[in-house]
Amino acid sequence: MSSAGYAATRSFGLSPTTAGRVAVGIGLAAFVVALPPFHANTLWIPLLIGLVAIAVGVWVLSRGARRSGWTAIGFGLVGILLGILATKASTDNLDQVVVWGALLSATLVWATPLTYAAIGGMFCERSGVVNIGLEGMMLSGAFFAALGADKFGNWEMGVLCAAISGAGFALIHAVMSIHLRADQVISGFAINFLALGVTGYFFIDIYGENGTPGNLPRIPDVKVGFLGSVFGDLSLMIWISFLLLIVAHITLFRTPLGLRLRSVGEHPRAADTVGISVYGVRYAAVILSGVLAALGGAYLSIGYLGSFTENMTAGRGYIALAAVIFGNWRPFGAFAAALLFGGSTALSFRLAQPWPAPSVLFQALPYVLTLIAVAGVIGRATPPASAGRPYVKQ
Repeated sequence: MSSAGYAATRSFGLSPTTAGRVAVGIGLAAFVVALPPFHANTLWIPLLIGLVAIAVGVWVLSRGARRSGWTAIGFGLVGILLGILATKASTDNLDQVVVWGALLSATLVWATPLTYAAIGGMFCERSGVVNIGLEGMMLSGAFFAALGADKFGNWEMGVLCAAISGAGFALIHAVMSIHLRADQVISGFAINFLALGVTGYFFIDIYGENGTPGNLPRIPDVKVGFLGSVFGDLSLMIWISFLLLIVAHITLFRTPLGLRLRSVGEHPRAADTVGISVYGVRYAAVILSGVLAALGGAYLSIGYLGSFTENMTAGRGYIALAAVIFGNWRPFGAFAAALLFGGSTALSFRLAQPWPAPSVLFQALPYVLTLIAVAGVIGRATPPASAGRPYVKQ
């Protein structure tokens, strides 16, 4: 297999790393072929495709590319397992669950709050400050967006209130992490518990048992009919998230501001010696992360659900942090991870339709994927060199 695989990949001009990525696609195909509209209803088809992915992964391992090789083998095994399970399901149940247009739309819906929070977390950690508090900032954004939209009577003020609340909680985290030099992980968890308590208290105090009104002003959808069913009727916040990705990438890698941010996160002492304000850059990055995370929460409450419930973010801030790591601290990488986690959430809801009994287990799917990503099955990412390290100006 090694010599044949080597000859094949050489003939197509593939490096071991590229071959590993191709094998990941083959492993995914082992699952996809068992789904509509293909309906491969025999076990040997996903088994054969998955074994090809595993074989390529073994060859990649033999060439020294351990990360790509193990990733390919893992996807091959998972593809075989899921493909076999799909062939065991009835065609009617599969047709009910796998409606590609609905799945893609729901994926974008659930990936959007993660995208905002992940981009915010990326800017924060690129500056050298770890932000575990994304969960609390998202939750505060969700509550104060609903409160602002209710009291002021329009969604624009709701979004503004969310951004201000996120910036406020982020400022607390910045002061504790940058000037007081507290442990950044502990500070982030403190922000999460603080936000949970604050939003819970004011929610009960203002709305009581009745909850938020059912007629909250909501962020509008943008209807573009010629783009089809998936992209033709998306929330304004989803379109803004697409724009945010482009702006974040350009800012981080194509502007002097992005260079300063990265230099502060990698070598703050060197940045300080050339006149860059390390404290100023870190404060700005942390506050920006709070604003963006809060916008993700605002999308949940007044963009999608149209209401607020206690602890409605349900750990999505932690998933966003995993997306930052998974995406190697890059905007489009974080977005790809957000799509993965958002897609798993969408799939978990659709799986609960034909199989309602184990629906609680299906809802754990995105969190299981988060654990896998953080544990490093896909590969260990390299964070900014000074992430989590307080800077002391001399």
